[in-house]
Amino acid sequence: MQIFEVLPTKEFPYMETREVLQGQVVGDILNETSLERVFLLVDHDKKRIWCYNGLHSSLLVQVYGAILAGKLRQQLKLFYRIYPLDIYKNKEILEKPIGAGRAKAIGKNDFSKSAKDRYASKPLIANPKTKEAIEYINQIPQPEDLIRRFMIIGGTIYTDEEITESFVKEEKTIIRPSKLGQLNNGFTFFQDHYYSTRLIIKDRKIQGLELFIHKDDKSPPLELKIPIIHEDKFNKPGSIDSLVKAFQFPDPISEQKEKQQQNDPVN
Repeated sequence: MQIFEVLPTKEFPYMETREVLQGQVVGDILNETSLERVFLLVDHDKKRIWCYNGLHSSLLVQVYGAILAGKLRQQLKLFYRIYPLDIYKNKEILEKPIGAGRAKAIGKNDFSKSAKDRYASKPLIANPKTKEAIEYINQIPQPEDLIRRFMIIGGTIYTDEEITESFVKEEKTIIRPSKLGQLNNGFTFFQDHYYSTRLIIKDRKIQGLELFIHKDDKSPPLELKIPIIHEDKFNKPGSIDSLVKAFQFPDPISEQKEKQQQNDPVN
């Protein structure tokens, strides 16, 4: 297993890799000291390039890591596939020995001059297809000890909802995204919890943004300062005269008129 660290640079192409030679096994490098770093692991046995993003690593360096992983794959004649590495789901990788291989560090000479404009150009961001994005996001394992509170796809926000499905012999509880509504124009602060965010990308397109909270988070829920009118309340047709009459007090009935009504025969 070869390991390369992703490093930002001040000049074009603004990124490079450095091969990690110290350590006996992968676990000597990927541990609590690598939470702010990004690494590329070349698994020559399974013909895979693993992308490891530390829990507190920079988003920019993570993007550089994805680009450099593609460069490594080109260097290895495209026989290798690129996969994200979740060390909680792939703990066996931590025991693999670090050794030499035919992959080489990526540097300035691996980028053509024509690529400079391509990396500096303004990216085009388009909303993904919602159903396909949800399916892709749900395939990615969720971090341990965290609970997904919200998921944002395009301009729509979702939350996870538990649904009990009845079968012939048993009941099964599943969790599926439930649509909350459209996001407002402008910006939104989520201040009710300490959120960890995860950006999901497929084929260089943003699929969605997930907001996680720790399973032991005891923060109070966000207190809304505005009234909420549910859609089914104001969609029903009604009469404005009936509404006005509902807030009017009836005229007092005189004693003489009340006795007259009691003595009148019932038709």
